[in-house]
Amino acid sequence: MSRHDEHRIREQIATLGQSLFDRGLTMGSSGNISVRTDDGGWLMTPTNACLGRLDPATISRLDRQGEWLDGDKPTKEHFLHMAMYAERPQSQAIVHLHSTHSVAVSCLPDIDPCDCIPPLTAYYVMRVGKLPLVPYHVPGDPTLGDAVRGLAGQHSAVLLANHGPVVAGKSLEAAVYATEELEETAKLFLLLHGKNPRALTPEQVAELERRFPRD
Repeated sequence: MSRHDEHRIREQIATLGQSLFDRGLTMGSSGNISVRTDDGGWLMTPTNACLGRLDPATISRLDRQGEWLDGDKPTKEHFLHMAMYAERPQSQAIVHLHSTHSVAVSCLPDIDPCDCIPPLTAYYVMRVGKLPLVPYHVPGDPTLGDAVRGLAGQHSAVLLANHGPVVAGKSLEAAVYATEELEETAKLFLLLHGKNPRALTPEQVAELERRFPRD
């Protein structure tokens, strides 16, 4: 990766991180973003960093084994990204947030752990698809990476119980858009919860997945 490309990606991480923060999709120092580099490593937001105030120059750089190379110290949740990248070689970026409505869904006792949110809209199916629930782990627990790894090969997004979503995409923009779509659909789901909403049929879902394959 050239210096110019790396600089562009660092700027993009900061710009999109600020956008997510300014719109209330992440708060405080929660959430993290990463983008894969040509050598198999990735650039990642640092630990205790606010996504609304990222300095592109201090974004962490890790190698393909997840070892910290330079920049500020990476987030303690870097192993989540490592697990997703290991199972999804086609994915180039990952977004993990503690977004309010998605976290609220992850706390409900009656959701389907194999598919937490029904296919309420076409764009949710196109950008997220099925969303499995990962059982609760203490934040920073490395075994959470193993739990994510077990699902990442078949799913571009997972929902961590009482924690938040982890979403992979073919580009950083794609991962951000999918995360935003997930959060909006989680909001719809909560608004409709208990009202027996009309979801898309299996045939409609299959047609969308055929016509609009995700990464």
